[in-house]
Amino acid sequence: MIYYDVFSMLCNLPKPLAAAVAAAEVIVVVVLLVVVVVVVVVVVEVVVLLVVVLIIVVIVEVVVLLVAVLIIVVIVEVVVVV
Repeated sequence: MIYYDVFSMLCNLPKPLAAAVAAAEVIVVVVLLVVVVVVVVVVVEVVVLLVVVLIIVVIVEVVVLLVAVLIIVVIVEVVVVV
């Protein structure tokens, strides 16, 4: 019953007040859309940043592994030659 009363009250508003209510609804919808877009952009940026950091970490690990293997090979060659 309360919902019907609110709806009938909104339907019976004077024209300027009805226009103001409609404008407020449009403003609320636009603000919500902006908030959703900002949240999506932030989430995408965080995911991209995490992927870039992961790629950099993998590259550093591969380089460290290659250097370690190279050091082991050099040590083995020196021991074999001596």
